Parts: sequence; structure tokens; C-alpha cells
Amino acid sequence: MSTNTLVGEYFANGTLAGLPKGHFIDGAFVAASGGRTMETFDPGSARAYHAFAAGDGSDVDRAVAAARRAQRAWGRTKASARGAILLRAAELIRAEAARLAVVESLDSGKALQEAEGDVSGAARCFEYYAGAADKIQGDTFPLGTDYIGYSIEEPVGVTGHIIPWNYPLSTAARSIAPALAAGCTVVAKPAEQTPLTALMLADILSRAGLPAGVCNVVTGTGAEAGGPLVSHPDVRHVTFTGSVPTGIRVMQSAAANVTSVVLELGGKSPVIVMADADMDAAVEGVLGAIYENAGQICSAGSRLVVERGVHAELVERLARRATGLKLGHGLRRPQVGALSSLAHLDKVAGYVEGARDRGVTIAAGGERTTDPESGSGWFFKPTILDAVQSDDPVIQEEIFGPVLSVQVVESEEEAVAVANGTDFGLVAGIYTRDFGRAHRMARDIDAGQVYINEYFAGGIEVPFGGNKLSGFGREKGFAALRSYTRTKSLTAKIS
Repeated sequence: MSTNTLVGEYFANGTLAGLPKGHFIDGAFVAASGGRTMETFDPGSARAYHAFAAGDGSDVDRAVAAARRAQRAWGRTKASARGAILLRAAELIRAEAARLAVVESLDSGKALQEAEGDVSGAARCFEYYAGAADKIQGDTFPLGTDYIGYSIEEPVGVTGHIIPWNYPLSTAARSIAPALAAGCTVVAKPAEQTPLTALMLADILSRAGLPAGVCNVVTGTGAEAGGPLVSHPDVRHVTFTGSVPTGIRVMQSAAANVTSVVLELGGKSPVIVMADADMDAAVEGVLGAIYENAGQICSAGSRLVVERGVHAELVERLARRATGLKLGHGLRRPQVGALSSLAHLDKVAGYVEGARDRGVTIAAGGERTTDPESGSGWFFKPTILDAVQSDDPVIQEEIFGPVLSVQVVESEEEAVAVANGTDFGLVAGIYTRDFGRAHRMARDIDAGQVYINEYFAGGIEVPFGGNKLSGFGREKGFAALRSYTRTKSLTAKIS
């Protein structure tokens, strides 16, 4: 079914036919053990449009048991055969891209073209790890002629995946695909705000040939379903993306079972623009860094660190462009979509109202709004807070919305110090024409990834993760596979 047909169906009926309702456990959709359901909302219209299973610990137990039963056979499946299944999954994702993108836009509120990009990225992720599956290998050790020493990389076992609401499909793909490639089994818990595409992905994997029980999805709240998953004694690794407080609780729960974790906990990422930068490129880069997905991105460039000589020009250009960005329901392909929930809209608005009360200059936006066509939905105008002090909450705390906070600096050294001046360290961007300066600054900035002269550069091939309160461990690239394997060393005396 075409994208236009699906969009028309939604606006005519207020929902889509055939959306998943149950958990996906042991190769099939099943109802919650307690029979409960909960609603998922369309942020662009601020209304519920579907109901899904509200799971709890008993559902998690069922899913983990299925994953544990499937683990031995899947872990011993020939690596090239695992890769072939992942490749078929990539092909199915592309074949069903229209439906996945429309559902992703509805569940998250993001613009449809952004959701289409996410679906394409998810397909590429499975394609990449399909090729990686038979490249996982051990080493040999030089022990002399009387011994043979070698290592093998084994799957860690059952893995738990806590998926955030801002990028439901692509974040699910970036952890599930390497886990499956490594021979692990999966139990995933998507955010309660955005459960549908993770369920659809599990069904696609099943149709691609993944054996029953290898990939399971349990839906529900973090407290009722996520908590039991990360504390389950049969889960041997947890990959979590979310807030710092929740990440700390996840790590504490996993520690009780000596379970390994990867934590991606967000950021307050700087985009540094030096006076010698290409201003046209910088304007485009900063706009994309903060307003894509309405700023609801862990790696959003939410701080503009700008050299004083170009501060006024750059902020004026950014404010003019930000004010002109088109907001609206995601399915109408706006430039900026909705925020995920009313509670999150209140949080974003609270940060800006607090800054206004403290006398911070608002160069653009600063107000709630609605979809101009319907007058409904959870929207916030693209906002710029100018010349903010380094200790202000809008500099130090993650807002997770379309709010750019500007810091003015006098030199390269001050730019690096200001960039490092928060407790986060996920990514950073640098705009300068000076090659040496760019790489000096990249060397000295405390972040897991640095972009030079293009924000969000790279792809699935590039490892991603943070330092400091942004977490630890790496996703994407071959680095991600290390989380899902354990090294076994073998030594034999032969003479």
C-alpha cells in the first residue's frame, strides 16, 4: 500500500487497520497475561489512535523463557545463515517501508520524511550486520611450538533492549541487529509512547526466517515491564537508551545479576562555530542539529558555542530561519513535528519560561503552539536563547526539545573549555576552515563522537556512544558486536 493511501486512510478513519495489539513472544502475537491494554497517542493531534498490550513481569518471564529456549540453537546456527536472515529482514523492511514510516510518524509525532529516513536507516543497519555476522572471529596466541592457543567469540546469551520513544525503529535496529548477528537472543521493551514499529520489526524478522523465540517484544510501562526485564536473572546483557536517572536504576538492577550493560543517556552537545567557518554551512548544520525531530534527539546540537566575531550575524540568520520553519502534523511533512507527549511539552515549556524569568534573551520562538491546520497537537515553536551564562539550567540540563542555547566565546581555547563545561559528553560539532584547529579541538573535546563541518555525519559504520553522564559502551559499527560476545580462550599442550 502506498504512503499516500495510508495517510489518507489515517485522516479518514483516525487509525490504521491491522496494527499490532499483542506482545510478540515465541514467534507469535499474544495478549498480555493479565488481559490489560493501554493506548498509544498521535502527538500531532493529541489523541489516542490505537490500543496495545500492557505487559508486566509475567509477560517478561514468558519472553525471557522463550529466548532462553531458543538461545542454544540460534547461537550454534552457522554465522552465514544468521546473516542471510538479517539480509532478508533488510529487504522486507525496504519492501514495507511506507507502512513502517507512516506508523513511526504517527507514534512519535515526527515528520514523515524523517520517519522515512529512519526506516531506510533501519534497513541499512540489518544489511550491515548481515555482512558482519560471519566476520566475528577470535585470535591465536604465540605460545611456542609445544602449545596451541586460540580464542573464540561466543554469544553472551539472552539480551534485554530498552528502546526510547524518540527513534523507536532505528534505535531498536541498532541494538537488535548486532545482537542477532552475534548469535544472541533478544527481549525488547519499546517505550510505552511508541510501541508499534518494534512489534512490526519482530514480525518482519519472523517472516524473514528468524526462529521462534529468538526475538521477542514485550510492551508496557517502564515500571511494569522494563524493570522486570533489566533485573531478570536470565538476561545476560542490557542495552539501554534513555535518561540519566533511569539509566542509573537500570545499572543498579543489572548489577544484582552481574549483567553487563551499555548505557546511552543523552547529552547537551555543543556545536562550535569559529569566526573563519563557512557561515552558510554552519547555519544549515546548526538548524539540522537542533530542530530535526523537534530537538528530541540524544545527540542534538542543543548548545551553539560561537566566536564573538560572528555571533550577531549567526544568531540573526538562525533566528530568521527558525521563525520561518513550518510546523505541523507529521503526516503532512512539516519541517518540525510535534513533541512526544503533553508531559514532555510541559517540561520543554518550563525550561524556556524559567529562562525568560531569569532575563535570558529569547531571539526566536519561546512559545507553545498547535498544528496550524487542526489547532491541536503538542508543539513548541523553534526557539533560540541567546548569550546564556554557563551555569544556567538551559546550558547544563538536557531539555530534549527544539531549544537552542547560545554561548559566546573569545577564542579556540575558551570554545573547548565551554564545550566541555557540562556533565555530558555524547557528541560535538565543529565548524572551521582551519584543518589543524578542527583536529586540535576534536582531540581536546570530551565526547564519544565529533563531527567536523557537517553535523550528524557518518552512519551505521561509525561507533556511537558517550562519556561522562552520557553513558558508556558503544553502539553501531563493529564496536557494537563486542557487547554481545564473550571471549573464550583455549590452550592445548601438543607435545
